[in-house]
Amino acid sequence: MKRSAPLPAPSPVPSRRDALRDELLATVTLLKQRRAAEIDAGYIEDYVALHWMEWHGGSLRLTTTGENVCKHLASLLARSTPRPAF
Repeated sequence: MKRSAPLPAPSPVPSRRDALRDELLATVTLLKQRRAAEIDAGYIEDYVALHWMEWHGGSLRLTTTGENVCKHLASLLARSTPRPAF
């Protein structure tokens, strides 16, 4: 008896963590521009819960973990961005 190939798994629904990761660089840009009021409060709470951000003296800032996630995302973007041919 011949076995058929397994069906591919359906693409998973992005998790909340994936959504937060996808928005992290934009969120950091808003923080640097002192536009934190434009960041959804739910995102802030989740970033703090993930230990990617923390409150410090009334200001929101990246933790070491958050900085590492940003560096990783920036490196992924740099690798996926096409380079001009010289």
